[in-house]
Parts: sequence; structure tokens; C-alpha cells
Amino acid sequence: MLWSGWGDPAKARELPEQVRRLLRDFLGVRAPDTPAVALESVRLPPVALPEPLLGALAEVVGSAHVLTSHEARVRHTRGKSTPDLLRIRVGDGSDAPDAVVLPGSHEEVAELLRVCTAGRVAVVPFGGGTSVVGGLAAARSGFAGLIALDLGRLDRLRSVDMESLVATFEPGVRAPEAERLLAARGLTLGHFPQSFEYATLGGFAAARSSGQASAGYGRFDDMVVGLTVATPSGTLDLGRAPKSAAGPDLRQLVLGSEGAFGVITSLRLRVRRAPAERRYEGWRFGTFAEGSAAMRALAQEGPLPTVLRLSDETETMIGLAKPDALGSGGSGCLLIAGYEGTFAAERQAAASAVLERTGGEPLGAEPGQAWEHGRFSAPYLRDSLLAAGATVETLETAGFWANLPRLYDAVRLALAGALGSPLVMCHISHVYETGASLYFTVVTAQEGDPVAQWERAKAAASAAIVEAGGTITHHHGVGRDHRDAYAAELGPVGVGVLQAVKARLDPAGILNPGVLVPPDGTAPGA
Repeated sequence: MLWSGWGDPAKARELPEQVRRLLRDFLGVRAPDTPAVALESVRLPPVALPEPLLGALAEVVGSAHVLTSHEARVRHTRGKSTPDLLRIRVGDGSDAPDAVVLPGSHEEVAELLRVCTAGRVAVVPFGGGTSVVGGLAAARSGFAGLIALDLGRLDRLRSVDMESLVATFEPGVRAPEAERLLAARGLTLGHFPQSFEYATLGGFAAARSSGQASAGYGRFDDMVVGLTVATPSGTLDLGRAPKSAAGPDLRQLVLGSEGAFGVITSLRLRVRRAPAERRYEGWRFGTFAEGSAAMRALAQEGPLPTVLRLSDETETMIGLAKPDALGSGGSGCLLIAGYEGTFAAERQAAASAVLERTGGEPLGAEPGQAWEHGRFSAPYLRDSLLAAGATVETLETAGFWANLPRLYDAVRLALAGALGSPLVMCHISHVYETGASLYFTVVTAQEGDPVAQWERAKAAASAAIVEAGGTITHHHGVGRDHRDAYAAELGPVGVGVLQAVKARLDPAGILNPGVLVPPDGTAPGA
């Protein structure tokens, strides 16, 4: 992956002239004064880990799997949020790990945690490096050093139970490789988030990922039926059956824990037969409210498509659902529906009847196929916009249907108040019987300090989400960026539960310190 941006550098794209003109004329975007620095020019702190500790790590995994080179440290610095990229592009590598350590087994992970606990070394579990919420920027204070625990060597499909339709994977398997391995057996996970090209299965579980086909396949946490987790206090082996009444389900404690409670070393995942047929189409609704009502009807009455997403008026006009053809969106609100698997045609016909009844205008297959073709392109577009001098970032939330309009308005107003006159776009891409997500994309001209500019806007949007009754994140996770708002969402008793779990599983606090779990004394009302 590109160290200063997203994905394959060969897929980088130049902005069309009409987009550059739009940025210049309507948002006042101007090219930055200086280009991004070269990788070798990124400024890193000296390696803080003493040689005896580096030697102890090497004894566990082998010296070839303890990396302290400049490039390895840069490539494991932070994640892929806009502030992460803005910092690294100007050469700020201050959050770099001292070393990158690559274990090859559960036993090696467990032993590394023992060594790091004894040596007071902070550990950041690292999968695909795609966090956008500060999930890979751990606190260093009070530790002898910090390592990135890269799980890339744990990259095997261990077994497939064709009768139960359960596949056992190691956590470092990247999503495209998982799909390739399953496709050879006629199977699929059906999990396709925008980070699909680079994210890992362990990362999906640790962050409670939700994919673009969640309406049909469910969120990633719906797919997890079992986990093995190495913690400083020992091993958790969870999931003896699909469901159980044997007390609280501790699998749910690990899902979304972002490496703060333990390191996932194995996942047992529900898989499905690969669909023989895929159909995508577009619909137009007059307003976002009308399109939202149609989505609610499908979610509550059925049939629910495999993919269901609705762009608001601004996102439709810009054409963000078709990143390869920006500016071609048109009026109204574009809805994309996709149908996969058995009886796809029948489900499409039944859902189309609901969409027509609720005011939708059918647009045929072309908009759906264009979205499918460009479904993983948006992060590459962000790189081009950053290079052109725009601040562009995303944020998301979710709420109940009755509260969704209030939440939508509150976030948009907060962003406008913080940024002046930004371009704010939104879509709904995950729906449930009781509610849905809202995913915002924000574009504005960069100020002198674009990191501070976005932090100001993000703080305003987060406060608006909390005040309007939404959750601080639907699928990006908590990390450091959302930790305080998450604490407000949980309340003091909930924060205390998190802290108690952390203290029991990771008594020395070495796992991703500063991420997810608020420190003692910071709970609201404490």
C-alpha cells in the first residue's frame, strides 16, 4: 500500500479539469505550496527499545521478523485517516513504532505479550493499517518502547466445514485473498467494505466492520461464530455453538475491542454459497426523505436487497456513487439496489414493486453497474483531492428511523458552522428494521493547518452526534478520535465496565494504550 496515501500507487488518478475548476471556483481550493515529502525524508524518533528487549523479541519470532528499518517503521505509522495522511505527507513520523514484529503462530503472539508485559513495551496489533479513527496511534508515555505487532504472517485458511458452512482463518488474511480461497470451494464471506483491497479479517473483527453488502450478508460481527484471542492474562477460546444461553456472549466483548483487550489469532466465520447471479440497478427519488422512506419500507416489510444505498441530493449531484464519472450525477437522490444469489430476479421484482410504490423512478442497470465498477475507488479520489489542496474526510453515525432526519441536519449544521461553506455529502448504506447509518463526506479548502482545521470540524460533528442521539460510530470504530465521545455515549458505569475488563485481561495496560478505553478518572460524571 502507498505509504503516504491509499492503495496501489498504479491506481492513482488525476482529477478531471472540471473537478479542479469546481474546487477552485466554488470552494476556493488552491494547490499546496509544497508537495509531499519522500519516504526517506519522514522524520522518525530514535528507536527507544534497548537492545536486550529487541533481542528478547527476536528470540521469540526470529531476528528476520523484528524490523527496525526506516521504511518498515514509516509504513506502520498511524492509519489512513485524513489527519494521518496530512501528517505523514509533511514528514511527521512522531508516532512511529520502535520496531515491527511479525509473529507466526498463536504461541508466538502469547509469548510476545509476556515479554512485552515484563519489559513495559506497548503493543499495537496491526492488520492492514486501514484505521481511520486513530486506532494505530497508541500512547507511549510510561513505556520503555512501542512495537507494531504485524499479523501478516498469520495468513492461512485453516479449515472449512462444508456441512456447517464455517471457515477457520488466521487474522492476517487480507479480504481479497479470503474471497479467492473461498471461491475455490464455491463459497464467499460477502464482506466488501471500502477498505476491502487491503484490510484483514482480524481487523474486520477488531473494528466491527460493516460491508457494502450488509443488507444481504450482515455486518462482519454477524459472521463471527468463534474466536481465539491471546491476552497478557492467557488465552480466550470463544464460540462452542452458533448461539448460546450460557451467560453473556464474550465473543461480543472481543468484537470491536480494537486490540485493547487481546490479539485475535484465529476466527471461525460463517460463510455462504457463492452467488451464481448478481444484479445491480439504479433508482431516482425526488428527495432524501422520500428515498429514506422507501429504504425503511424494504427493511421493515421486505424483500431486502443484498446491497441498498441512497445518496442525498448533494452526493447525487456530484456523482460520488460513480467516482469514475464525477459531475455526472443529475438531480434528485440516487438509490442503488443489488441482488445476489438464489431467486435474485424474483427478489428484484418484488423489491422494485415497493420502490415504485414509494415514489421511485427506475433508471435501469447502468447506474448500479457503474457503482459496482467504482465501489472501491473513493479512497484513491481522496488522495487526489488532498494533493490538489482540499481537505476531504468522512465520518459516520447511525440512529433509529424516527431520529434520522434530526441527526442528518445536526451533523450538516455542525460541519458548516466549523468550516464555513464546505461541500457536505451524505448517503445511507446500512439499513435495519429499526434504523440506518448516515455516512458523510466533507470537502473544503485547506487552511494553513489542515489537521487543526479538520480536528475542529470533527469535534463539532461529534458533539452534534452525541447531542442528537446518534452513536458516535456505526462501522469505523472508536480508536483515539472517538474515545471521549464513546465515553459520553456509555456513561460512567459503562466506562467502568470497560476499564475493569481491560484491567483483568491486560493488567499492565500494554495493549494499544490510549485506544478505545478511557483512562481512569475520565468517565463522564466520575
